Amino acid sequence: MVSAPGLRFPQYDVVIIGGGIAGLTAAEVLGRARRRVAVVDAGRPRNAPAGHVHGFPSRDGIAPRELLRLCRAELERYDVDLIDAEVTGLAADRTVELEDGRILRGRHAVVASGLRDVLPDIDGAAERWGRDLLQCPYCHGWEVADSPLAVLGAGPDSVQQAFLVRSFSAEVTLICGEGLELSGADTAALAAMGITVVEGTAAGLQVQDDALAAVVLDDGRTVPCRAVFCEPGAAVDPVLSGVPGCTRDADGCLETDEAGRTGADRIWAVGNVTDPSSQVVAAAGDAYRLAVALNAALLEEDVAAAVRAAETAAGPPRLSAGEPAAATR
Repeated sequence: MVSAPGLRFPQYDVVIIGGGIAGLTAAEVLGRARRRVAVVDAGRPRNAPAGHVHGFPSRDGIAPRELLRLCRAELERYDVDLIDAEVTGLAADRTVELEDGRILRGRHAVVASGLRDVLPDIDGAAERWGRDLLQCPYCHGWEVADSPLAVLGAGPDSVQQAFLVRSFSAEVTLICGEGLELSGADTAALAAMGITVVEGTAAGLQVQDDALAAVVLDDGRTVPCRAVFCEPGAAVDPVLSGVPGCTRDADGCLETDEAGRTGADRIWAVGNVTDPSSQVVAAAGDAYRLAVALNAALLEEDVAAAVRAAETAAGPPRLSAGEPAAATR
């Protein structure tokens, strides 16, 4: 088999789709296990709009792209090919097609492509996302603590998010939109926590001196705040989840077992493509476990192949002296 242009190996042990922290962690573990690995990445990490990564020991505050640069540099010593390209197809036989026509073949494939955040339909959302329109208080709460904060209420989880945001500021407003109906218990708990509830639909973000000043409601009212938290929707690339056996959960993410196996033979998944809430450090840990399990599967295949080869080389079993031949018809 001839290798595609620019690729070192005609076939890889593992092709990893996605070069975020999950994909690169799996690649490092497998590379250190002396496996031939390809990582294909389109260069659009989910956390790119954020200024910093937090909660990752020894790297707290690092820029997301700098963290990935360091991870990629570590892979240079191993049999890992880093391929900057868009994946346009993944087949059930672990054939991966790239946008430029190249074909990669792997004994196993790992989908670590993350997901795309679907932002609320309000003016300015894309421009402020990751800056002062935020999702995770654990990631960003410290930086905006003790300032006026708001939460966009879009569903039942928004009440819990408001409680969490309250841990960082005494001035929190829950904007109760059409998708959120508060129970009597919710209303009482929010009041007890000192959280202001405003009925209305967010229409835009008011910015002054390149900083968020307020959320603008559709009736013209404003909710002053320095940052606003929300739960975006999630979209997984359909190209990577159309393989027979790869099923999705209620969030649209790929379903796997505890080790990371999907329902498709020798196709695995890890990171935000399986769990939208997985933080950087959690995704790295999950990828490490997946890589160990995947290497065990590769080793099992290697042993079985060696046994078959040995049996073929030995030929049919020979009869011992004096042992009668089997009866034939």
